[in-house]
Amino acid sequence: MKKDVTGKSTDPAVRSLLEISHEKDYSTIWDRYEEQQPQCGFGSLGICCKICMQGPCRIDPFGENATRGACGADADLIVARNLLRSIAAGTSAHAGHAKHLAHILVKSGRGEYPDYPIKDAPKLKALAERLGIDTEDKNDQQLALAVGEAALDEFSEKESPNAWAATTIPAARAQKLTALEVVPSGIDSIISEIMHRTHYGNDADAVNLLLGGIKCSIADYSSCYMATELSDILFGTPQPVKTEANMGVLKENAVNIAVHGHNPALSDIIVQVASEMEEEAKQAGASEGIKLVGICCTGNEVLMRHGIPPITHSVSQEMAIVTGALEAVVVDYQCILPSLSNLAECYHTRLITTIATNKIKGAHHIEIDESNAREQAKKIIRTALEAYKERNPSLVNIPQNKNVTFAGFSTEAIINALSQVDGNDPLKPLLDHISAGNIQGVCLFAGCNNVKVTQDQNFITMAKELARNNILILATGCGGGAFARAGLMTPEATNEYAGEGLKSVLSAIGEAAGLGGPLPLILHIGSCVDNSRGVQIATALANKLEVDVDQLPLVASAPEATAEKAISIGTWAVAAGLPTHIGVVPPVLGSNTVTEVLTNKAAELTGGFFIVETDPGEASRKLLDVIKSRRQQLGI
Repeated sequence: MKKDVTGKSTDPAVRSLLEISHEKDYSTIWDRYEEQQPQCGFGSLGICCKICMQGPCRIDPFGENATRGACGADADLIVARNLLRSIAAGTSAHAGHAKHLAHILVKSGRGEYPDYPIKDAPKLKALAERLGIDTEDKNDQQLALAVGEAALDEFSEKESPNAWAATTIPAARAQKLTALEVVPSGIDSIISEIMHRTHYGNDADAVNLLLGGIKCSIADYSSCYMATELSDILFGTPQPVKTEANMGVLKENAVNIAVHGHNPALSDIIVQVASEMEEEAKQAGASEGIKLVGICCTGNEVLMRHGIPPITHSVSQEMAIVTGALEAVVVDYQCILPSLSNLAECYHTRLITTIATNKIKGAHHIEIDESNAREQAKKIIRTALEAYKERNPSLVNIPQNKNVTFAGFSTEAIINALSQVDGNDPLKPLLDHISAGNIQGVCLFAGCNNVKVTQDQNFITMAKELARNNILILATGCGGGAFARAGLMTPEATNEYAGEGLKSVLSAIGEAAGLGGPLPLILHIGSCVDNSRGVQIATALANKLEVDVDQLPLVASAPEATAEKAISIGTWAVAAGLPTHIGVVPPVLGSNTVTEVLTNKAAELTGGFFIVETDPGEASRKLLDVIKSRRQQLGI
C-alpha cells in the first residue's frame, strides 16, 4: 500500500524521495518513529528514572500509585535530574567541538599542522587582546599558540570566571549571573559537576539543580562562542555568498560528495583539495568533475565560507543517499543517523567516518590526521572516485528542486553592511529603525528538525508571520537549512513576505551595500555553534543603549528542537535574557515545579524564559506579544 508522505515534510524533494523509499521498502526515520508508537508516556513527561540499578522507577502522573522512586525521589527531582543530564550532554558536544579546534590552533601555532594556517589574523589579534594576552611583537603563529593554550585552559577549573562568557556579555548581565552564582569557572569541570550532582544520593533540591543547569548552559555558550571564533580564525570569517540549496544541485555526471556533521576541520580541507582533483574525477568518467554538497552544520560551515550548496538537513539526511547519485557521505560528529550505513548498503554510496570517537558499524573509516590533512582528504575523495565507477544509473533519482540562497552573514558582515549606511556609527541605523518601528524586533531561529513535526513547517510558518509583522530574522543550523531550501533566503522573499517597514530597511541596507536590491528576508548567520553570533549582536545593541539584553525586543525560537544540544542552547538563551520558544514539548511536564521555573520563575532570575507552544501560528503571536511588551517598557 502506498504511504502518504505529505505530512512528513514540506520539502517536495524529500517527499519525492520518501515515495521511492517506500516503493523499495527502505527503513527511514519516519518509519522507525511509527514503529515506536505509542511512545512511553512516563518518558515523555520526564518522570522515568534509571540513574541507579534499583530502577527504572516511574512516577504516576495522576498521583494514584507511586509518587516517589525507590530512593525517595519525587517527580520534581526526577524531572530536574533528567533535564540537567541533557544540558550536560549538550554542553559536552559543543565543548568537544571547541576543544578540537583549540588543539588545532595550538598545533598550528607550533608549526605542526601546516595545512591549518591562520586565515583571519586581525580577528586572532583582537581575540588575544580581549583575553588579556600581550600581542606586542608577536607574529600570527605565536598568537595562535597563546590563544589556543588560553582556550584549552578554559576547560579546567580555575579561580577566575570563564573568559569566553565574562568578556562577551553586557556588564549588567555578567553581574546578574554572578549574583546567581551560575558563572562556571571551567567548561569540563561544570559538566563533571552536573554528572556528580545528579548521581544517586546527591543534590535533591529541584530548584537548586535547575540553577546548576543554567551554570552548565553558560559553559555551553562559552564553547559555542569559542568554536565560532576559532573557526573564523582558522578558516576565515564568513562574508555573504550566493549559491543554491536542495537536492537539485546534485549532478548526474559528477562525483557527488556530501560533508556532514558539525566541525569544519576536515570539510574545509576537502573543499580546498577537491578543486585540485577535477582531472582525476574526469578520468574516472565524471565529465562534470567533483560536486561538493553539505548536510547539517558541517554543510553550513562550508556554505558560509565557500558557497558549497546544502542539499538537506537533520531529519531528512537519509534521503540524500536515496537519490542514488551520492558517491560518499563524509561525516565528522553529531546529528549523524546510524541508519545511514544500512541505507548506503543499498547503493554504491560510501559512508566515511573520520573521527576516532565516532565510528558507525558498516561504514568506511578514514581517520583524519590533522598533521597531514590534505593527504587524508585526497584519500577520501579517491574513495568517492572509486565509488562513482560502481554507480547504477537506473537507481539515480535526483529531484530537480533547488532555490537560490544567500548566506555568510557573520557579525562582521552584518556590521559591514550597516556601515555602508553610516560608516561612523554602524549600529545607529539599526537602532533608529527599531526605535521608529520599521523593525519591531529581532528573532533568532535555531535548532533541528524533529520527526514529530512535519519537516520545516513550523520554521516556515513562523518566519513568514514574523516577517509580515516587521521582525528581523536571523537563522542558524538546520533552521537555516529549512529557510534555504524553501527559498526564503533571497531578496525576492523580502519583496514577497516582509512587512513594509522591514522591507524598506532591508532594501535600504541592500542598496547601500551595492547589492542592487534588498538583503535576504532571513539572514543566515551560521551553524549551531554560531548562535553565539546572535548574542554578539544582541550584546552590541545592549552596550550601545547602555541596557541589558533582557530589556531589548529580542527573542529566540527552536520550532522543531530535537537534540540535547538544543536544550543546552535554549537554556543559555534564557540565561542571556531572551524569551525562547520551543515548538516541541520537552520531557518536563511531569513536574509542576520544573515547568513553572522554566516558563515563569526564570524571568525573575534572568529576564529570559521558555515559551512552549506547538502551534506555529500561536507561537508567532506569543513572540510578537513579548516583543510588543518589551518595546512598551523601553518607551518605543
